[in-house]
Amino acid sequence: MIVIDTASPVPPFEQLRAQLARQIQDRELAVGARLPTIRHLAADLGLAVNTVGRAYRELEEAGLIETRGRAGSFVSAAGEEGLERARRAAADYAAVIASVGLLPGEAIRIVQAALASGRTTPTAR
Repeated sequence: MIVIDTASPVPPFEQLRAQLARQIQDRELAVGARLPTIRHLAADLGLAVNTVGRAYRELEEAGLIETRGRAGSFVSAAGEEGLERARRAAADYAAVIASVGLLPGEAIRIVQAALASGRTTPTAR
């Protein structure tokens, strides 16, 4: 169930994107599941069609869903691959943290800072 909090400072498209992404990652929405049409979901949630469209586009760019033209949008198997990549990266990061002797709390703060900065490309070494 998707709930949009109109009082939240988080934009509605981001609330929708985050909730759908979480449902996909938690496997509440299975690979291959058909999502509601943009117009139908917009009407159900009381949102503008462009708002839902933006959330769907961002989910597609992240590889979590795929659009098959007039057939609609579906949960993508690539989302599973992305989740597995993230798990491998986390394991690699944990190994680096252990090798340099940082405490887990500091490692988590480093990740939180990187996520908060919005940085999406690796830095040169």
